[in-house]
Amino acid sequence: METSKNLKIGDYELKAVPTGVFGLDGGAMFGTVPKVLWEKTNPADTQNRIEMEARALLLKGKDRNILIDTGNGQDFIAKHGPKLGSKFEELYSIHGQGGLENTLQKNGVSAKDITDVILTHLHFDHVGGAVKASDGKLVPTFPNAKYYVQKMNLETAMNPNVRERASYLKPNFEPLLENGCLELLNGPVENLFPGVSLIVSNGHTQAQQIVKVFDDKSGLFFTADVIPTSSHVRSSWVMGYDLFPLLVIEEKRKILQEAAQKGYYIYFEHDPYCDFASVTQEGHDFKVTSRYHLQ
Repeated sequence: METSKNLKIGDYELKAVPTGVFGLDGGAMFGTVPKVLWEKTNPADTQNRIEMEARALLLKGKDRNILIDTGNGQDFIAKHGPKLGSKFEELYSIHGQGGLENTLQKNGVSAKDITDVILTHLHFDHVGGAVKASDGKLVPTFPNAKYYVQKMNLETAMNPNVRERASYLKPNFEPLLENGCLELLNGPVENLFPGVSLIVSNGHTQAQQIVKVFDDKSGLFFTADVIPTSSHVRSSWVMGYDLFPLLVIEEKRKILQEAAQKGYYIYFEHDPYCDFASVTQEGHDFKVTSRYHLQ
């Protein structure tokens, strides 16, 4: 059962920013886990797609408004042309779009108020809202923000391998380069901002960023595609999309061990039923103890 909860860590008030629901193949999302197990928590449609949320996170601070990831975006047709746009939306069952700026406004923040955008990686469901169509061209959605991504992930996105070619769509991020607002990072960063650090993960894709928000009492991990849903808290439940599944398992364990030991939360970018959760360790594995909806 999910419980509503306010969350403040350090100087930041945390706000969930759901940007829209989409669908991905359940088998791809759970890899070698049998359907008879994963469909209990994530039922599939007639095309075997499970429902997914593209949930960003807003850190409202005194001097900064930091957005972590930007969802699928709402301008696929404008970016790619009507034919590819309609195919894309149909394939991924994209619906409920247009939620990014609307949800920010509900939290008292406009696009112009965002000072920083941390992009975990440049797959379309994480960076799609970073740019938008304006006067027939693509421009940064957040005109006053600096965008942060790992240099190695950008290099991967510019020259994707055959496995990820359909996930790295250049119109989602090339306008950021053209406008000079993309800040490239090299490796982990301690305190990118006070109480906000970046951990680099290479299991799902090359140089994905995990965001750690913390103070001396509490903390939260924004795990992106390392732990995309609460079902993926189990060590061996990894995605077929992951380039290096065994490395993902190792990376998950480090995060989950720290979260369990320190009482930190795990934030789920893609879980349609749960915003974040607390976890505990049971032997060599982990489980969710409480699920929360972020008020």
